Amino acid sequence: MDINKINTRILPVKFQYLAPKTLEEVISFLAEHGEETKVLAGGTDLLVKMKQRLIEPTYILNIKEIKELSFIKSNGNSLNIGATTKLNELENSRIIKEKFIALHEAVKAMGSVQIRNMGTVGGNLCNASPAADLAPPLLVLNSKVKAVSTEGEREIPLNKFFLGPGKTSLKPNELLTEIQIPYLPEDTGTSFLKVARTSMDLAKVNVATVLKLKNGKVENCRIALGSVAPTPLRVCEAEKVLLNSEFTAEKVEETAEKASQEIKPITDVRSTAEYRKEVSKILVRRALQKAYERIKVRECG
Repeated sequence: MDINKINTRILPVKFQYLAPKTLEEVISFLAEHGEETKVLAGGTDLLVKMKQRLIEPTYILNIKEIKELSFIKSNGNSLNIGATTKLNELENSRIIKEKFIALHEAVKAMGSVQIRNMGTVGGNLCNASPAADLAPPLLVLNSKVKAVSTEGEREIPLNKFFLGPGKTSLKPNELLTEIQIPYLPEDTGTSFLKVARTSMDLAKVNVATVLKLKNGKVENCRIALGSVAPTPLRVCEAEKVLLNSEFTAEKVEETAEKASQEIKPITDVRSTAEYRKEVSKILVRRALQKAYERIKVRECG
């Protein structure tokens, strides 16, 4: 019997397990063994892949006990989130509920309560799934991630972070430590929508938007989609359709159509490419409308 084709709790891989207590220990270890190491934070993706033998690391580096990597704090013009911050902490954060509604909606749409109690922000991004629910809202929020190594620190714009399914721009000796999200102007509307087979499944398609009006015209428009290309992505050409235009049903429809032309969906176990193209148009239209309505509600006090 093939152990990888049955439901099992066994990890059919030999590895060394380490649980460093400080960030310095982690960075030092990655400098020597980064190519052979996988970092464990929540484990909701890593352990599944190990059971299926999709990955077979020599070392597992547990960073759960490093307290300095778990936080949600305001830092001047941005909100900074530690890489090991649990998803349920984002869900329950008052500042995220009030200032980053699209991100809050995305977290609430992720998996089950058990998954949100274990999964981490950094893990969701570093897993680099095209269907990652945190990616679209963080993309439209112009987020950056901070990576640390023995060579120093560097900031990576999130739109440069994803390279392909399971691939990021992190170097083997680097650790993602922080996500930085710039604050939005008060008169900005955001939204997140998702379609999946069940409420706890990965997305067939997910969409996030940011919208800002000035003198009745669209001053800023950002749209990102997931599960429709090898990486989560901004549809920049579609955004330009609305920019400097009045927010009308015709313009929104044109934007949604353009967005569906920019994506490159595939057929897999969750959906067909054709379905993803069609539903992307619907979700973009609805997400933009939702962001617009939030602006109007705020204007009315």
